[in-house]
Amino acid sequence: MDAQDRLSQILTLARDRGRVDVSTLAPELGVAPETVRRDLAALVSRGLLRRVHGGAIPAESAAFETDAGYRAQANVAQKRRIAAASARLLEGAESVFIDEGFTPLLVAEELSLLGRLVVVTASLPAALALSNDPHATVLVLGGRMRGRTSATVDHWALRMLGEMWIDVAFLGANGISRDRGVTTPDPAVAAMKQEAVRRSRRRILIADHTKFGMISLCRFAELGDFGTVVTDTGLSAREASRYEALGPRVIRV
Repeated sequence: MDAQDRLSQILTLARDRGRVDVSTLAPELGVAPETVRRDLAALVSRGLLRRVHGGAIPAESAAFETDAGYRAQANVAQKRRIAAASARLLEGAESVFIDEGFTPLLVAEELSLLGRLVVVTASLPAALALSNDPHATVLVLGGRMRGRTSATVDHWALRMLGEMWIDVAFLGANGISRDRGVTTPDPAVAAMKQEAVRRSRRRILIADHTKFGMISLCRFAELGDFGTVVTDTGLSAREASRYEALGPRVIRV
């Protein structure tokens, strides 16, 4: 197997498994650990993988997006802390937008404990999480459903959202960069997020530390569009201060 074939196989394995480790790749590919480390470094330099201790995880891109099953297993404890801290930022809001994705779904579960709310969402899982809450009025945006996230997109959903003014929007992202802004791989999803930014009085960005420093295909907002960013302590205090310099308050939980 030549070097290019090996890089392709490593990338495929990372995307299939959600993570690859040097200790398992070396015997699997029949090469030395040092060779695997060089291969991982090459894929990281191309923006296809992201280094973690002992190995690497796939970076989301225009050609690859993790599915709901993977997101529901990765960094779950951190995401639950982020969701709980985010829900405490309602500050008397009566209407909220819940984005698609696993962390916003956890926010929806937290909101079910907080009294009367009008919840607007494109996420079918978030709507179902609130469906038995007698205090929540849930408005589901109609449109084409994305199978990967079970959320609606396209012009029907955009038109419905465009007729609303919402107190607080809880938004996720696939990439958060000081230089390139807040991004996501799918243009249709980016359009939904962008409209939510326009239609909300306050915006809260919720993302675990792995999303910082990453860049995806479509920018839907700048850091300065958010009043608050809620993340976990995997983002260092030093890095958090650099993001705060662009406008939002950064909460690490």
